[in-house]
Amino acid sequence: MQNPFLNHITNALHEIEEAGLCKKERQIVSPQAGRIDVQLDGQRHDRIVNLCANNYLGLADNPRLIKAAKQALETQGFGMASVRFICGTQDQHRKLEQRLATFLGKDDAILFAACFDANGGLFEPLLSAQDAIISDALNHASIIDGIRLCKAKRYRYANSDMADLEARLVEAKQAGARFIMIATDGVFSMDGHLAKLPEITALAKKYEAIVMVDDCHATGFMGPQGRGTPAHFDVVDGVDILTGTLGKALGGAIGGYIAGSQPVIDLLRQRARPYLFSNSLPPMIVAAGLEALDLVEQSDDLRTKLFENTVFWRAGLEALGFDLQSGEHPIVPVMLGDARLAQDMATQLFDEGVFVAGFFFPVVPKGSARIRTQMNAALELSDLEFALGAFEKVGKAIGVIK
Repeated sequence: MQNPFLNHITNALHEIEEAGLCKKERQIVSPQAGRIDVQLDGQRHDRIVNLCANNYLGLADNPRLIKAAKQALETQGFGMASVRFICGTQDQHRKLEQRLATFLGKDDAILFAACFDANGGLFEPLLSAQDAIISDALNHASIIDGIRLCKAKRYRYANSDMADLEARLVEAKQAGARFIMIATDGVFSMDGHLAKLPEITALAKKYEAIVMVDDCHATGFMGPQGRGTPAHFDVVDGVDILTGTLGKALGGAIGGYIAGSQPVIDLLRQRARPYLFSNSLPPMIVAAGLEALDLVEQSDDLRTKLFENTVFWRAGLEALGFDLQSGEHPIVPVMLGDARLAQDMATQLFDEGVFVAGFFFPVVPKGSARIRTQMNAALELSDLEFALGAFEKVGKAIGVIK
């Protein structure tokens, strides 16, 4: 490889490091759980309190899911070695798709390797240059990338600003758009804010628009029986297309999906490129996904504990004087502003036995760096009390609280 190119890449990496924006990985040497064992710089740290996983219901190491995955591994093999339409579809794939559709109140669903792929493959088959997409400014990167692959005219509205959304709807209508799709996260993952789905669906009805919601940070625990933000707001019928994941509350492995009306799903099976050109989900992932749906439908115990933990944690941080983003979601961001400060605080908290991650540009806008804490049902009250003690000690040491 040519030295000028490598020098250019090296300089870019140096600039990232100098700006305090370098993301570093710490190796977990135990199952994902409320407390984890971590290998860092050749040293093992055991029983670290984990406050930054998307493991909302604590199912990542659940014995029922592990058993279901093992059984599928033994009876249905390790992998499919094919895409779905060639020879990569088992009966379990269709069973999971149909279960997801029923769970979410839609006609059908289609599985992808990840929700990033689902969002990446959604827009281009459904919309053309005659159409328009209106996207929330804080939507996930996968929605942004998926929209970029589509020829539809693009509009953006300020985060959760309904007046701005209506203005963009009027603009798209006046520009002669054939079909208009509103695209939004159900939960904005950096802030824990819920999209204003009642207002969005009302505007969509007024202007005859289609509503697409990415519900990755809600499926399994928000709304009745964990059916997501549309169910939480009682607007299931007003949301036309739902995307989501098995990689967070529903077991924490991998796998994404799109749920919607039958014609939409049928067309995506024919033309969604990530679906057509990627291997099918492994049988063990599918089996564990089905088991996860059984768990979330059968009991509210895990959801109840998750939100009890959330209320306790938020109240504890507020009492200590930390600057928090308001909200009801298990994502509780601690606002710091400076990227280097966020990294320093994360490092010192790890030294105190608490695993968190600093979030900073380009993941969040410049000047809004934070520690994004996340609650889950695997955490005990004693874990949270321990973590609050660490936050108090480190927060005072670095001058974030008095």
